[in-house]
Amino acid sequence: MSRYRVALIGAGGVVNNHLEAIVAHSDRLELVAVADRDLIRAEAVCTQVDGARAYSDAYAMLAAERPDLVHILTPPATHLPLILAALDAGAWVWCEKPLCRSLAEFDQLAAAEERTGRYVSTVFQWRFGSAVEHLRALMAQGLLGRPLVAVCHTLWYRTADYYAVEWRSRYTTASGGPTATLGIHLMDLLLWLWGEWQEVQAIAATLDHAIEVEDIAMALVRFEHGALGSIVNSALSPRQESYLRLDYQQATVEVQTLYRYTNAHWRLTPLPLVQETLTSAWQAMPYDRMGSHEAQLASLLDAMDRNERPPVSGPDARRILEFIASLYKSAFTARPVQRGSIVPGDPFYISMNGVPYDD
Repeated sequence: MSRYRVALIGAGGVVNNHLEAIVAHSDRLELVAVADRDLIRAEAVCTQVDGARAYSDAYAMLAAERPDLVHILTPPATHLPLILAALDAGAWVWCEKPLCRSLAEFDQLAAAEERTGRYVSTVFQWRFGSAVEHLRALMAQGLLGRPLVAVCHTLWYRTADYYAVEWRSRYTTASGGPTATLGIHLMDLLLWLWGEWQEVQAIAATLDHAIEVEDIAMALVRFEHGALGSIVNSALSPRQESYLRLDYQQATVEVQTLYRYTNAHWRLTPLPLVQETLTSAWQAMPYDRMGSHEAQLASLLDAMDRNERPPVSGPDARRILEFIASLYKSAFTARPVQRGSIVPGDPFYISMNGVPYDD
């Protein structure tokens, strides 16, 4: 295993998740710098790790430090230029979601990967827990039968103060409301587990906040293999939960939690005829690993060691952005949208609301 020099860009609300992950992999990582426009915030993070230097200018940090890996934790509108700069400085990139604001921006990132030989991965830690790993193994063995019905609900609550942080309230800066910034985790997990989708039909509204982006969206999705799913992304739900229900031919698999899960948050309900077999198979999970930043970072570092594309990058990362763009297009046009139909020249290729960004 190699030991890499890592830098953080952004020292806001999610920085502790990244800092904890870096510390957990201190045998493989050295935190050399933290950049934030608020130098005091950057310095506060640096005090927790010996030797890390604080910067108020991310571009100056990249030029001075030349890190091997950069974590980007800033608002979505800043992701594209920061990722491009980090790639050009010779670093791999691990970026918080949403990776970028549109398919057009993603395709710029893909071109930069090709040019530099470095890779960009998105933070989707829900993929990396032991329960999901075990579920995928059972699916691969054919024990659950075909996927049939999915329920994917991100029912969260966000206050007026939350949206008073201006970048969260506008498409230009946030790329969208709870569909793009909150429910993206659970939707990504659904799409990753069940494969390619075929069509999405959606509605969205702003019901209770003085914001440009939606605070509620609902969608129906048809998968290529014929399964159907319902999706709700809400910032209006006082009793908060993240709920994913997957109905297969032989069993229902569910997770009910809020922001993180362990094995205990998951359950399997088999049909009576296969109850003994499937219960035994489900209970055979060999360990309990939370779906966390630490778990995903380990996978990213392994990919760096092998110099190969990491998980949740390339076409694997583009899938969720295309789905979100299609969901928004359906909501704005009141028509179903087919996978693959948003291409250059389509207004929803350049932004999630079909309006050119003003930056």
